[in-house]
Formats: sequence, C-alpha cells, structure tokens
Amino acid sequence: MIAVRFLLTALLMSCSPASQAFQVNKVVSAGMLYTVAEVDLTRDRLELHWLNPTTAQPYASFAQVQGRLNKLGRDMLFATNSGIYAPGLRPLGLHVEGGRTLVPVNNARSGGNFALLPNGVFWVRGRQAGVTETQAYRRLAPQPTFATQSGPLLLAGGQVHPAFNRGSPSFKVRSGVGVCSDGRVRFAVSAGPVNFYAFAVFFRDRLKCPDALYLDGSISAYATPENNTQLADFAGIWTVSR
Repeated sequence: MIAVRFLLTALLMSCSPASQAFQVNKVVSAGMLYTVAEVDLTRDRLELHWLNPTTAQPYASFAQVQGRLNKLGRDMLFATNSGIYAPGLRPLGLHVEGGRTLVPVNNARSGGNFALLPNGVFWVRGRQAGVTETQAYRRLAPQPTFATQSGPLLLAGGQVHPAFNRGSPSFKVRSGVGVCSDGRVRFAVSAGPVNFYAFAVFFRDRLKCPDALYLDGSISAYATPENNTQLADFAGIWTVSR
C-alpha cells in the first residue's frame, strides 16, 4: 500500500504544473559545460528588447531590462544577448521587435563572423519559431513578432556550416539559439572556449536542434534570478518572463 501511494504521488508530481515550469539547465558535452535555457512557446513568454521606450536608448544590460519588466509587473526568468551588434549598441543585422522592423536585413558578404555565409535569422511568431538562412527568410517573409539576424548559421537541416572545421584552433566562449525537433527553442552559452564545429555538433547531437544560429562570442552571457554573468553592454537582449 505504501509503495502504491508513493507511486501515485510521484505520478501526480510529474503531471503537476510545477513540473512544466521554465528551466535553465547545466549540460556537459564533450568535456564542456553549457548553460541551456529551454523555451516552450506554448507557455513561455519569449521577447526581444533593444531600445527603452522611456529613454529611446539601448537597455544595454540585463538589469535594465529586468527593471522595465518589473515595472510592468513581470518577473524575468532568463536573459541572454541577441545577435552581433555594431558600435553604438546597434544590431548589425535585422532586428524586429513587437512586429516592427527597427533594423533591416543586412546583406553583407564580408566582415567577420556575421558575414561568414550562410548566416541567418532567428524569428518568433506566436507559438512558431524558426532559424532560417537570410535570403530564404526574405523569400519566406514570415512577418515575425521578434527576430534577430546573426551569423554564421551553425546548422541548417542538420547540416553543419560548410566552413566549419573539426580541428579549428579558433576557440571562444560562444552563444547560440536552436529550434529543435520537439518544437522548442533552446539557447546555449558555453562556460569556456569552444570552436564553431563543436558548438554546432552540440546543438545537433545533444540538444536535437536541426537548425541553429550563432549569436555572439567572447562577451556572451546570461542571467537568471540567481545569477548574472554579464560583463559587457549588449544591443538586443532576449528574455523569458512571466
């Protein structure tokens, strides 16, 4: 009887709303520690922020965005940097916020990681999300609520970016976002330096995301209610809140 009661309790707990709460997990893969935020768009509020409507200036920090959300009566559960940005804390590529295109698509074909083609766009519209190669995104015209352009693409249809090399000596802290086979969005920030190939394979093989986009490198960071790793200012900032 005790065993049956214990089993029933465990089943109830596994089906409770608390078990479906948003989570940020630590994941070790190939000797590297990653912080992974798993976003279920059917329950989680995922948004992109750049300019504070009160000051018309970039938020720059997780703390400033958190302050804004608090004023709106909401709690910030997670934050991380968006895509690569230009001087003056201006997104280097497409930035869509609240359905408004604040920065247009950037078609640059040279200049750093952003232009290591193919690059792409991470976009969110309601309960849908995608990581789409930039020119394909323009043809698709998904009219997202939120979107950021960055580069390079880590994965497209499960295929690793053709310029990535397993033996590349370019090791940096990296952050990225993937849209995964279960329909969920996963953000990942490495705790230490990894090369592009290892980072792409982590999204594909461990997180089961066939499509993923590199967001930024050495300055990448995240924040939770318990921790804030930010050391540099950001342009766009993604948040999950309630």
